[in-house]
Amino acid sequence: MPIPVTEFSLLEQTAFLTAYARALDNRAEVPILGDELSDRVVGLIDYDFAAFRIPASVVRQTALRAKLLDDRVRTFTSTNPDAVVVDLGAGLGEPMVRVAPPAGVDWYSIDLPHVIALREKLLTAPDGEHLVAADLTSGDWIAGIPVGRPTMVIADGLFAFLTEAQVIALFGQIIDRVGTGELAFNDYGQVGVLSSLGMKLAPRGMFTVLRQVWANPGFSDPRTPQRWDPRLRLVEQACLAHAAEVDSFPSAARVVTRLAGRFKSVAGKARVLRYKF
Repeated sequence: MPIPVTEFSLLEQTAFLTAYARALDNRAEVPILGDELSDRVVGLIDYDFAAFRIPASVVRQTALRAKLLDDRVRTFTSTNPDAVVVDLGAGLGEPMVRVAPPAGVDWYSIDLPHVIALREKLLTAPDGEHLVAADLTSGDWIAGIPVGRPTMVIADGLFAFLTEAQVIALFGQIIDRVGTGELAFNDYGQVGVLSSLGMKLAPRGMFTVLRQVWANPGFSDPRTPQRWDPRLRLVEQACLAHAAEVDSFPSAARVVTRLAGRFKSVAGKARVLRYKF
């Protein structure tokens, strides 16, 4: 019997949006991420996922950004087999299964209490994974993260739902705690007036949720976080439009994406940023 989730807030329901996008990618003729686990998870939840009406472009973007983050975590953990990975706003995904890091890696999946409770019902945590139910803006969770080991912090889809001030505080807390490491997250560029208006006027569906919980104006210059905290140093900007995986897109989408990637302002609307600290 599917699990009811009527107690989930709109913010917590964004985890369903991401999971469903990955499930739709898995059902595609040529998947980008191929996350079969997300597809199974969606089938176990009593929720009207179809009401999201997720555009195919968003499905591809969601899958591709997860794959790019997976690749970077895989590289980090292969180089640092005793690493700690901190997944902020982990949702209902299980990137640890996809990445398959060395046995010495400890992986901390952090999200709001309802989301973590649902994960515990739906997913079997692999060895080395630690589930943490917490509000990331509280700061209380950080004390449970180990120190003195190579650490990579990732966030997929999270920062759109935190204010800029909350993101800045979160970065500072993480660096204060672990000292040195890497930070990688997906980014939407700067959300201008026209983008905000478009979200408000967009048809019902996924925007019914997003327009109510989107909190961050974003930034166009990827060096902006360095100005927030000088301990951060930008080491990579990976625009999704430039990724090799775009070659597997349907022909029309491939052409449009490659053309968009020629314009810096457009390519910067969907990217994965990586920093060292």
